[in-house]
Amino acid sequence: ILGIFLDYEINTMFIIAFLTVLGYSVNDSIVVLDRLRSNIIEYSGIRLSDVVNLSISQTFGRSLNTSITLLVTLLAMYLFGGETLKPFILVLIVGLISGTYSSIAIATQILVYWDERRKTVA
Repeated sequence: ILGIFLDYEINTMFIIAFLTVLGYSVNDSIVVLDRLRSNIIEYSGIRLSDVVNLSISQTFGRSLNTSITLLVTLLAMYLFGGETLKPFILVLIVGLISGTYSSIAIATQILVYWDERRKTVA
């Protein structure tokens, strides 16, 4: 799809960047969801949505600091690096931003949605 609409060649570097971003996003989601698991055990009487908010608050600084540090490094490499690395780094930058957003905002909200849907069906 990228090759057709954006005239972008999908090559080995793109696949490597995509897999790197995928691994980073999975790791970031694991950190958030592991904190959520710990908080569900610790705060068993509280609604899941409140525990999710607490868990996001506890991991938000770590996730944001890691992402900003990596983003600054990638921007420096994009601006001052060679032309052959620019498409690779651009994929990493876009993936980093979307991965950070998805691990903080989307993954936990899907869990809350599933829990609320389970309660209404049951």
